[in-house]
Amino acid sequence: MKKKKKLRLKKQGYILIGVIIILIVGTFYGIKLYKEYQYKQTYEYKLTSIGYSIDDAKMLQEKTNNEILDKILNMDYNENIIKIISAKYFLLKNFDTYLEYQKKEDEKEIDDIIALVNTHAMNQWYEQKFETNLKNIETMLVNKFYYLNKDYSPKDLKNISLDYSYGEEGDNKLIEVAYNAFLDMWNKAHEEGFYFMVTSSYRTYEEQESIYEERKTSLGERKADQTAARPGHSEHQTGLVVDMTSKTEPQAEEFSESKGYAWLKEHAYEFGFIERYPEGKTYITGYEPESWHWRYVGKKAAKVIQEENITFDEYYAYYLEK
Repeated sequence: MKKKKKLRLKKQGYILIGVIIILIVGTFYGIKLYKEYQYKQTYEYKLTSIGYSIDDAKMLQEKTNNEILDKILNMDYNENIIKIISAKYFLLKNFDTYLEYQKKEDEKEIDDIIALVNTHAMNQWYEQKFETNLKNIETMLVNKFYYLNKDYSPKDLKNISLDYSYGEEGDNKLIEVAYNAFLDMWNKAHEEGFYFMVTSSYRTYEEQESIYEERKTSLGERKADQTAARPGHSEHQTGLVVDMTSKTEPQAEEFSESKGYAWLKEHAYEFGFIERYPEGKTYITGYEPESWHWRYVGKKAAKVIQEENITFDEYYAYYLEK
C-alpha cells in the first residue's frame, strides 16, 4: 500500500513538474508572441515593411510626427523623403510642400528645394506677401515677399559723415546701432589701407517708389524688378543698409574685383554686416550679385551666415521664423 502511494505521489510530482514546465514555456512563447505583436504595431516595423531601413525609420520618428508618419505609410517607398528630412535646414512645417515641389522639380538638388521652399522663393517674386516682423529690428526681413508699411520709418537715424559718404550732408543715414558698427568696420578697414565710401543708405518709402517707377517707365516692369525693389520691399527703408564702394574703385564693376571687396567678404561679419545679395544666390534673393550692398544684422546672425555660407533669407527662415 505504502509503495503504491509513493508511486502515485511520484507520478503526481512528475505531472506537476510537467505542468510547470509547460506553463513556463507557454509563458515564454506567449510573451515572445505578444512582443512580436506589439512590435508589428510600431512605426519602425511598418516603415521597414515598406522598404525603409531601421536607421531610416528611427530618423523619421525622431524628425517628424505621427501625422506625417501615417502619410508616409500611405505612400510607396520614396528615397527622397529620407534626403529631405536629413537635410540640414529641414523644417517640419514644410514637409508636404517639399514633397510636392520635389515632384514637380525632380531635377533640382534637395538642398535647393529646401532653401526655395523655406524662403518662399519657389513662388513668383511678389506673389506672396507677408508683413515684416518688427520685433527684432536688427534681424527684420525685407525682401520680395516681406514688406514694410508705407508709414514705417526707423528711429534713431544718424547722419553718415561726408568723410565716409558721397552727396550732401544728411543724404545718408543709418540707425544708431548700424551706424556705430559701420564706423568700427570703416576704421578697421582704413587701418588696413581701404577707404570705403557710402553711395546710398536709408531711403523713405516715397524715395524707393520714385526709383522703382522711374526704372519701370524706362525699362518695363520685368527689368525694373531685376534691378530695384518695389516700394515697401526695399531693405534701404530699414536704415540697416549701406551701398558702398571705395575711393580707389568707385564703380560697382571694378569694386567687385577689388581687394577692398575681398576684405569685406572676409571681415564684414565681424562687425555684424553681411553681403546681402551674394553671387550664386539669385534664385533665393531675387537679385543679381551686388558687391556694394551690405546689410547690418548683428554679430550673432552675421557669424552664422558667414560660417554656413547662406543668405539672410535662409537664416531668417530656419533660425528665426521656424
